[in-house]
Amino acid sequence: MKYSVDTYRLYQSEKYFAHTVRIHVRMKDEVDIDVLDKAVNSAIRRYPYFAVKVTVDENGGYVLVPNDRKIVVMPTADNMPQLGVSSINDHLLYVDCSGKDIFFNISHTMCGGRGFQPWVMTNIYEYVRLKYGVEPDAQEIRKVDSGLLPGETDEPSIDMLTDEEPISKRKIQKAPVLIADYIKGVFVPIKRDPNYFVVSVDQKDLLKVAKGNDSSVLSLFFILFARTLDKVFPAKDRLIVGEAAHNLRESVGLPNTHCDFLSHVHVDYDRDSLNGDLEKLGTMTRGQIILQTDPTVSHAQVRKLFEQYEEIDKVHGLKAKRKYMAKHSLSTGKDAQHGSFIANYTGLMDWGELADYVEWFVFVIEGHFTVEITAMADKIFVAFMQVIKTDKYIDLFKEELEKVGIPCTVEGPFPKRLPKHGIPVK
Repeated sequence: MKYSVDTYRLYQSEKYFAHTVRIHVRMKDEVDIDVLDKAVNSAIRRYPYFAVKVTVDENGGYVLVPNDRKIVVMPTADNMPQLGVSSINDHLLYVDCSGKDIFFNISHTMCGGRGFQPWVMTNIYEYVRLKYGVEPDAQEIRKVDSGLLPGETDEPSIDMLTDEEPISKRKIQKAPVLIADYIKGVFVPIKRDPNYFVVSVDQKDLLKVAKGNDSSVLSLFFILFARTLDKVFPAKDRLIVGEAAHNLRESVGLPNTHCDFLSHVHVDYDRDSLNGDLEKLGTMTRGQIILQTDPTVSHAQVRKLFEQYEEIDKVHGLKAKRKYMAKHSLSTGKDAQHGSFIANYTGLMDWGELADYVEWFVFVIEGHFTVEITAMADKIFVAFMQVIKTDKYIDLFKEELEKVGIPCTVEGPFPKRLPKHGIPVK
């Protein structure tokens, strides 16, 4: 690849969906915007790879260059600015706040939840330190004056991927989706109302059920989401497909890289078995996830992605590059595979005493019946995202949680307000 791996998703069309992430942090006290401004512009010094702007070179390729201008912090409004525009100093990120809520807006091209979370934690640490005059004991927080981790700015390359034959090849299954909702939410402006709920559960409650049924956090949620959709899809749809992203950083020897390079796991649920024994479903789900995250399988997926990036490098001109991506994208092109739902889990990172100041945090992206799962201290949070406003799915999901003995609280719906990119497109 000629360019940084962080640039290639910038070629994707945002006609229907924004390729950005909005991270919602609910504090326990009202947010002081002036203190937040100081904290954000202090924290960015620890993450120089996020302090960039987009330029276009002589070949029409997107290039990220350092941007030392101020990170903009503003009050939340109904219409938030795009990323990369002059009003936010050309950055691919900005921050807004309202009441007890802080929102971190950033381009998804630079990484995903696992890469963004340390940056969010540093911002919140700086904010708490400045506002309250304390230094919470939080050993895993990356402090502003700490150096970069070994390999934090290293990027993957195609030669890091194994070329062994995959140990398993999944039979392509056409996944049923909530097509009527998508049509309303994407093509009917009066019906489109992107929103999300935040579901909170105690870790001890969830882990008790998971461990008792041969499940992990993600695999248990997979089963519960599939069971939720089982109540919705017509009888003719005999299969429900769960989808999750898997980051290859560990398997290519770059455990500390901020970069996002993902394969996708798909778990197929026959509807006749969905309401059967939970432990058997847990074993099947975990087995499928383990099999599809094997390097021979996951690397083969990402090799196709990197080969696509190399083809984009051969195309001259920005317009032509974007046209090529639209036709050949592995996520939106004719050969794209999709699940009936998408559920991702960033895993547990130690917030230490900083968690005492935070109510919850979630990652917000595009999608319908799309779920991002986060964890902090003794809680697990679920951002349950939709493109239309309805309580139907969240109510059914809550029923499934309670059926297996996991109490929960639900807040929302909240408007997504996901910004798009304002970078050059011609």
